[in-house]
Amino acid sequence: LHVVKDERELCRRTAEQVAAGNVVGWFQGRMEFGPRALGARSIIASPTDPDMMQRMNELKDREDFRPVAPAVLQEDASDYFEGCTDSPFMLFVYRVRPEKAGDVPAIRHVDGTARAQTVSAAGAPLFHRLISRFKARSGVPVIVNTSFNTRSKPIVCTPRDALECFYTSPIDVLAIGSYLLVK
Repeated sequence: LHVVKDERELCRRTAEQVAAGNVVGWFQGRMEFGPRALGARSIIASPTDPDMMQRMNELKDREDFRPVAPAVLQEDASDYFEGCTDSPFMLFVYRVRPEKAGDVPAIRHVDGTARAQTVSAAGAPLFHRLISRFKARSGVPVIVNTSFNTRSKPIVCTPRDALECFYTSPIDVLAIGSYLLVK
């Protein structure tokens, strides 16, 4: 258990964990409303590991072919996804730019597309800071982002839900408020 002193340290330490190949449960602020995890109740991971899609599908007990979605810094979105400039709710599918496909193999579906979420500093400042820290470490302004739950369970709502999901799944790290729990 690590207690972090501020959001900068939280984002830095979490980005280090993601860059090291760990899967992180991210429980921060108010819960989102809707069908997608948008950076408050998310499971996040590195998109640079070609095996991460399989690992995430095993964690969530999903079919092997199911893609995981990317969250990308809004200011970098069009560099990675054709025609993507503003998509904060992860509703649209974009073609991954061929020259960037090798950088983000975990989020690219077999047809070359991804359902991208753009993250702006104004709309989601903490999530934006986290992705920015990951970019500073890896050179990639994208992370894997899927809902914080496992098969047949709702997205975690309370801290108790988050802890239960963390301890009963292969999630490596839990970032909850100002705490960072590492298995």
